[in-house]
Amino acid sequence: MHAEEKLSLETWPAEPEKSTLEAKNKFLGFWFFLGGETVLFASLFATYLALKDKVPDSTHTLAKDLYDLPLTFVATMLLLTSSLTSVYAMYHMKNFNAKKMNTWLIITVLLGAAFLALEVYEFSHYVHEYNHTFTSSAFGSAFYTLTGFHGAHVAFGLMWFLTLIIRNSKRGLNLYNAPKFYVASLYWHFIDVVWVFIFTVVYLMGMVG
Repeated sequence: MHAEEKLSLETWPAEPEKSTLEAKNKFLGFWFFLGGETVLFASLFATYLALKDKVPDSTHTLAKDLYDLPLTFVATMLLLTSSLTSVYAMYHMKNFNAKKMNTWLIITVLLGAAFLALEVYEFSHYVHEYNHTFTSSAFGSAFYTLTGFHGAHVAFGLMWFLTLIIRNSKRGLNLYNAPKFYVASLYWHFIDVVWVFIFTVVYLMGMVG
């Protein structure tokens, strides 16, 4: 069956994201990509742990004095909820319902955008209230590199979702674009998992010193 062929719920495969050779290749290539991303984030985590609280004597702005845990907790809940809404979107994709899939993807995008807005506010707060900048200390460089790099991944994921939604708004679902939605959803889950580690290693561990 050609990927662009008109399909119905009756002819829609149980796993549309893996039903063609091209889709399987996308899926395999994506896992190789995630392997490289995992190594990269692991390196950033190691650097952060090595440089945490390495600050000049004149500032004394340590991690435990810096972080706003309630704000970060709200941001975390937003991002984790967006992971759940993307699951709902993929559920409707598997059931050949493009309208509901797009609705849940838009909700995912809105939640992700709210997370980014809170992160920008957090960074601005640290800069203006504590003079905690990328160049203020080794700790600042490590913190902003790790969290900023993750934020860039979130922004990329949002652009990915929006591009897929807009580009396929009139095409509906087919065996060509279904794997693209699925891979984008997997990417979103990955950056959500990375954030759970950031929240634990950077914020929770930072609060206890």
